Amino acid sequence: MEILWFLMAMCMLAAVVGPWVLRRRRGITLAAPGSADAADPAAYGFVRQELLDVRLPGPDQDLMDVLELVQRTQDWRAASQLLAGTEKEGEVRWQRVQAFAGAASLELAQQPGTGGAWLRLWRAEAPKDAGGAQVHAEFLVQQAWRSSGGVGSDDHRIILEEARALCGEAALLAPGDPVPYLSELAVARGLGYSREEFEALWAKVVERAPAHMGAHLAALHYWCEKWHGSRELANAFATSAAARAPEGSLLAALPLFAVHEHLPEVNLVQGFYESAVVRTAIEGALHAVQHARRDDPVLPHVRHLLVFFLIRAERWAEAMQQLRHVDGHVGALPWTLGEDPAAMYAVYRALAVAGYEANGGSPATLLR
Repeated sequence: MEILWFLMAMCMLAAVVGPWVLRRRRGITLAAPGSADAADPAAYGFVRQELLDVRLPGPDQDLMDVLELVQRTQDWRAASQLLAGTEKEGEVRWQRVQAFAGAASLELAQQPGTGGAWLRLWRAEAPKDAGGAQVHAEFLVQQAWRSSGGVGSDDHRIILEEARALCGEAALLAPGDPVPYLSELAVARGLGYSREEFEALWAKVVERAPAHMGAHLAALHYWCEKWHGSRELANAFATSAAARAPEGSLLAALPLFAVHEHLPEVNLVQGFYESAVVRTAIEGALHAVQHARRDDPVLPHVRHLLVFFLIRAERWAEAMQQLRHVDGHVGALPWTLGEDPAAMYAVYRALAVAGYEANGGSPATLLR
């Protein structure tokens, strides 16, 4: 038994120290902050860690302006007007609904009993407003994970059941709008819908928005091993969506998200991030990014995940190119999985700069 524990300890140590030793062998060494040898992300025009915006994966100034106004005045009308003027089939509406719901949920967590009053007023004063119903449904979904007793608890189920009913109400208020069904995808995961129930729900989503990346990302969770599927089912779902993706769609990047969902907690495989599976997923995501519209609202999500994988694969120059496009906003996977998204992102960014410079890169070569 003592030998078994010793071997397990050695494996854990190798997992932590191994990548650092590898970086030293390839020419990347640690330097004290401020020293002449320390790589400086600021030299590339990157935003200081304390100024990184953790709310969104990329810029949406209209949303930020309205959210600031609503929170300052507690008047919900600007939020309603913004959603009413946002295309219902597109990705932006879903992201804005999530943002409003998340803001109200965070306010309530910070100010129990009073936070998020503007959302309660919105629902009370305009109960037939489709945008308000959608934000309220998504708010309940987020509350179920933020403040209930955990997955499977009575509180968790009660809140999700309420969210499911409100998703149905929101769907009736906005026929053809996929957003209520997207919120219900998270409900389905939390309440453990059967495969048949989930497929029926997914059919409603696809009918309204067949190439909706946000919808596919939400559905992917259900098929993952840690929820109601398996690695094989999640990969099949992702690769099938990527194969039928229309030209310019970011669905070609979905397999990379599937790989991320099934990353081992402790990686003991040398070269895992250079393996065929990971490399194929990275190349698919890079292809999707290259051919996507520059204003695609999901593009920052894909770029952020590419930054993570490219750095893990020590593809420094490619990681730096992605960082150029997303730096400043860090409200995306994988950073949001940690307690301090800005700090996690800053660590990876510094590693990318160090690796880039250790292999002859500089601000001049990056911006050329």
